[in-house]
Amino acid sequence: MDTATSPSVGALRQFDDLPGPRGLPVFGNLLQIDSTRVHQQVEAWCEAFGPVFKLRLGKRRVVVVGDHELITAVLRDRPDGFRRTQRLEEVGREMGLVGGLFSVNGEVWKRQRRMVMAGFDPVHVKRYYPALLRVAERLVGRWQRAARQDRRIELQADLMRFTVDAVAGLAFGEDVNTLQSDEDVIQQHLNRIFPMLFKRMFSPLPTWRWWPRGEDRALAHSVAAIDVAVQGFIAQARARLSADPGLRSAPGNLLEAMLVAADEPGSGIDDAQVAGNVLTMLLAGEDTTANTLAWMIWLLSRHPEALAQARAEVDRVLGDAALPDLAQLGQLDFVEACAHETMRLRPVAPINTMQAVHDTRVGDVAVPAGTLVMGVMRHDAVSERHLPGAAAFDPQRWLGDAKQAGVAKRLSMPFGAGPRICPGRYLALMEIKLAMAALLRHFDIAAVDTPDGQAPREHLQLAMGPVGLSMRLRLRA
Repeated sequence: MDTATSPSVGALRQFDDLPGPRGLPVFGNLLQIDSTRVHQQVEAWCEAFGPVFKLRLGKRRVVVVGDHELITAVLRDRPDGFRRTQRLEEVGREMGLVGGLFSVNGEVWKRQRRMVMAGFDPVHVKRYYPALLRVAERLVGRWQRAARQDRRIELQADLMRFTVDAVAGLAFGEDVNTLQSDEDVIQQHLNRIFPMLFKRMFSPLPTWRWWPRGEDRALAHSVAAIDVAVQGFIAQARARLSADPGLRSAPGNLLEAMLVAADEPGSGIDDAQVAGNVLTMLLAGEDTTANTLAWMIWLLSRHPEALAQARAEVDRVLGDAALPDLAQLGQLDFVEACAHETMRLRPVAPINTMQAVHDTRVGDVAVPAGTLVMGVMRHDAVSERHLPGAAAFDPQRWLGDAKQAGVAKRLSMPFGAGPRICPGRYLALMEIKLAMAALLRHFDIAAVDTPDGQAPREHLQLAMGPVGLSMRLRLRA
């Protein structure tokens, strides 16, 4: 039995020894789960049953862990000790999704990781910054029109346009320009995939196999359409590499960098695996960054002092510039602290479920091979037991006392931890800081709210986002 996830010794608790909510015969706790708010359910159960408890989801056994040290140990024991779940892999394959770095495991993951990391090398990402600036300029133009018309902005929809355009430009060299054209066909197709993937993972029965509904047929259409688009991106990138051999030493975008890495002798990567990672970047790059930005804008609107400090920093750093250059972007320390504080309080990945590759343990709990381990990522990060003033939005905690900042970093793991930490985290922070600089430089926030005036409901569909947020802006003098 592997002991990497805990240094403890002595008798281990077995699955049946653990506390947990009472379930039903056959289904266990499956019918109690609301997939759109399961993160809140397991957070509440952590308070009721302690930081380690059990769930039964049909035949699947789940050890739920809310202790950040145990979660970190499990995350660092990937890919050898823990893997992405077979359920995720099976449901994705049935939907017609080609496996990318997010879902694949074992040796395939190791090969793909080398390829993807080559594309996300900070030197390459910095080279793509002018393309990202063009997208930010279009976002400013779109919001200027809305401000002049005193029109409410559907916040997540516009932010997803921004992230789709940014990812398509940076990753594939494609100028899809949904911000100016409103032709958001790609975005509409992408928006179907995560919700349906997550819904099917928690479904008690695979009803879509027997009685496909309209949403199932729409999903199949969207997957096919995205596959055509991805294959087109790859073909165009191959054509550029053939026409300009110099691109092999200085790729113009992430896709070209991945293809160059895939073409290295012995890479073990084919174009199908490249395609899987193109789709992964589109999906992950759209939802996670857009939702973080939406939460961040809402939180800043509720904390005027932090908003004023962020705006003052943007004005001071930019001087006369309309948008930051790359050096100026790196100086927006308080804006970045606001992003980290947002991700602590409203993480877009509030649960992280893994599967044991072999018999192991988590703390004092024996975990047989195949058992699921669900990390409740926010539990300790918002606990007064671990962080003073944990419930408050306080970006300064990331910039002040080094000890407090270190504690916050250990508790908050928005990009995961260990070998499978998100490879796009540098790019995500770049997009977040640029979008916020664009907003704060050109606009005053008149309102950010929901139709009923209440705090936005958290809605989980693999990524967790706010429901119903809209924004009104005024042009700054």
